[in-house]
This record gives sequence, C-alpha cells and structure tokens, in this order.
Amino acid sequence: MRPASGSKKRKGIFITFEGSEGSGKSTQIGLLVSRIEAADRDVIVTREPGGTEIGEEIRHLLKHSAAGKELCPATELLLFAASRAQLVREVILPALDKGKVILCDRFLDSTTVYQGVARKISADPVNAINKFAIGELIPDLTIVLDVPAEVALSRIRYRASDLPDRMEEENIDFYRKVREGYLVLAKSFPDRFVVIDGTQSPETIQEEIWNAICPLLNR
Repeated sequence: MRPASGSKKRKGIFITFEGSEGSGKSTQIGLLVSRIEAADRDVIVTREPGGTEIGEEIRHLLKHSAAGKELCPATELLLFAASRAQLVREVILPALDKGKVILCDRFLDSTTVYQGVARKISADPVNAINKFAIGELIPDLTIVLDVPAEVALSRIRYRASDLPDRMEEENIDFYRKVREGYLVLAKSFPDRFVVIDGTQSPETIQEEIWNAICPLLNR
C-alpha cells in the first residue's frame, strides 16, 4: 500500500465529526448525506475506529470485547492508530483521489483528546503516533458537536438500542475532560474547526453544519 501522503492537491473533500459520546454525530452525518448527494457529489461515510475489515475487528476489541477492559492507555492509543492507518490507506486516500466527499465519524482529534487529554498520555507520543498513522492527511474541516458532560451522559443512558460500550461507561469527570479537550483544540486550530452547540434542535444543528461545508462543496 502507498504511504499516507496529503502533499499533492486533493480532488475530494475530507470532513470529520468530533465530540463526546452522545453528542449527536451519527444523527447529523446521516442527515448530511442526502444533502450532499442532492448537490451532485459522491459521498462516503466511514468511522473510527473501524471503516475497514481490519478496523472493525479493532473496534470490537476497543469498545465491546471483555478483553478490552484490561487495555492500558498506551495499548488503547496504538490500537486506535492502527485502525486509522488502515482506514487512511484503504478508504480515505483512494476516495479523495476520485473526488468523493468523505464524512468520517472521528479521526485523529479523538486520539488527541481521549488518549492525550482524558487518559493523560503525554502530547509528544500522541502527536508522533498520530503523524505516523495519517502521514500528511489532515481534514479539510472538522465539526465539533459540543454538549455538556451531563447532557452527553443523560443521552447515553436513555438510548433504546445497544448496551453502553467501554467509552460510554466512563464517568462524568472523563466526559468533562473530553469536552474541554475539544474546545481547547478548536481554539488552537480555528481555520479547521467549527464548534456547534449540540444541545440545539437537530434541524438547527444541520443548518449550521451545512453552512460550514458549503464553501468546500462550491470551491
């Protein structure tokens, strides 16, 4: 497989969605797909960890396997990076070369926040491992759906579907660190990040997202 290089001008658009569990990322991505298709653009939806056969196996270990409860923070960091490296090379780069719009539920910023900030791993190894996994590939736009920790936990508790995964079982202090980590990161890279109040109605959030990505679709 070729290296993950973003040095040449890309044809497609790479948009990532970030936020804590319960922030509404999946809902908004689903709403966005039909609007992008209506704009006559091919769109691919993927996620982290996962998005490839290898990545989905890693996802199960990280989020659902009983063995995952024994993961130390360093192992967790490396597994997320491994899934990301495969996703970049197998899915994202080829799709960008074909001019597609990629919507990714989480990317490198999740590692910076969850493993770096919330798990308290030093920034140097986190940044180095992120860089190794993605090469020069950086999202064109990152949407952060910001919700208070209390709101995020309340939404998770009242979900009617699957049992909480390993990340969803974290305590409120962990969620507060995650939220603060995203807000700090967004302030550090204002040209790439757009922070949207995730407590608004889904329709209002969707309009704000659409307004943020329209300049990319029209460029």
